[in-house]
Amino acid sequence: MDKKIGLFWLRDDFRLAKNHGLAEATTNHDEVIVFYLYKKDVYKDQEAQKWWLSKSLLNFEKQLNNLNINLEIVETNSFKIFFDNLIKKKDFAIYWNKVYEPDYLKFDQYLLSALKNKNIKHKRFKGNTLNEIDEIKKSDGTPFKVFTPFWRTAEKYYIEKVPLKNKIIKKCKKQINYLKNCIGAEKILPNKKWFKNFEKIWFPEEKNALKELQNFINERIANYSEGRNFPNIVGTSKLSPFIKFGQLHVETIWDECIKKKPKTVGTSKFLTEIGWREFNHSLINHFPHMLKNNYSKKFDKFPWEKNSKFLNAWKKGLTGYPIVDAGMRELYSTGWMHNRVRMIVGSFLVKHLLIDWKDGEKYFRNCLLDYSPASNVAGWQWVAGSGADAAPYFRIFNPILQGEKFDKEGEYVKKWVPELKDLSKKFIHKPWEFSNQKFKLGKDYPYPIVKHEVARAKALNAFKKI
Repeated sequence: MDKKIGLFWLRDDFRLAKNHGLAEATTNHDEVIVFYLYKKDVYKDQEAQKWWLSKSLLNFEKQLNNLNINLEIVETNSFKIFFDNLIKKKDFAIYWNKVYEPDYLKFDQYLLSALKNKNIKHKRFKGNTLNEIDEIKKSDGTPFKVFTPFWRTAEKYYIEKVPLKNKIIKKCKKQINYLKNCIGAEKILPNKKWFKNFEKIWFPEEKNALKELQNFINERIANYSEGRNFPNIVGTSKLSPFIKFGQLHVETIWDECIKKKPKTVGTSKFLTEIGWREFNHSLINHFPHMLKNNYSKKFDKFPWEKNSKFLNAWKKGLTGYPIVDAGMRELYSTGWMHNRVRMIVGSFLVKHLLIDWKDGEKYFRNCLLDYSPASNVAGWQWVAGSGADAAPYFRIFNPILQGEKFDKEGEYVKKWVPELKDLSKKFIHKPWEFSNQKFKLGKDYPYPIVKHEVARAKALNAFKKI
């Protein structure tokens, strides 16, 4: 046993299963500290996630206490300054798992060389992906830009490789304190009490994540391929926030899905969604410019329109298109939105309103519990047509037809837009065709802010300019 203290730098890995860095620390040291660096700046545009993070820290702390490990939270503006001060102490060895974002991986390089120079024992481990991002390339060594061949290669590579041996996290001899000026997890909660509703819906903890995974596999995965399209039913897994914060490792999801016999179309379809997550992480690391700008440069000339009135109506779910409004209200109320509806509301913003996808991406970042740069940016650019392997720009979702197809009876709309609850299915997706004494358009529910046919023609015209 190494007499030094073992430090584990906790990032997006709030779990004990398949947590290679933490397992290594407890294998090598009698005394281990887990520390979390809270960068306020990072979370200033991610209000919803402050709630999930705060709860994750509280719940993970309880798990660690059972193992005689202290969790210490430090608020810092800069990882670099924090580590420069820490490294002066030298009485520790440090372990961490990768986060697959360009800034994190770049910082890792700085940290690895600083630790090496100071002769401090350290080890970095694979993070929450199936494959490392540089393992999956085309035969000529360049990164994939199209999903299907990427996933065919990635899936085969993952199945054939020797899995990492899963080390068990050991109980430490005694709990110790190590860092100064620590803060409590409650300090991270958002000031606005809007998250109160989240507490009725979500429980950010590993045990719960594993339970949700089993429920999904046992009850819904067989019909996932079809069921995932209908927002009025629970057809998806709702595991995305647990994956983002690492309460679930994607390898665990893979293992549990593969155990389920016989393998159905639903299982393959679900694992393909994990594939999209891998693809998106590969994209942002090989083409980091896409995190802030259009992946496809020709979109730099696109004539986006600035219209704060339209943008606000979209955010508040008051566009006059029921399926769009239902989605936006679900997002604000629950911190999550159905995937099919994400495509519909995204398409509406960029193609009906001609508002830059970056404005939508920013709002989602603030409201989504499952926000991750890779999935959010790649998803928005896919919808806008500016991304890799994106939907063609001229494919413009008709929000009326999408509603009629995927929410036939209007159950989803009526749940989130209760002012329409008395409309029949004939009118639920086009309330402007309905009128009676009790329901008045413009008073009870807004007129559509744009006409679909007019907006569509305008969008196609804008597309011609690039």
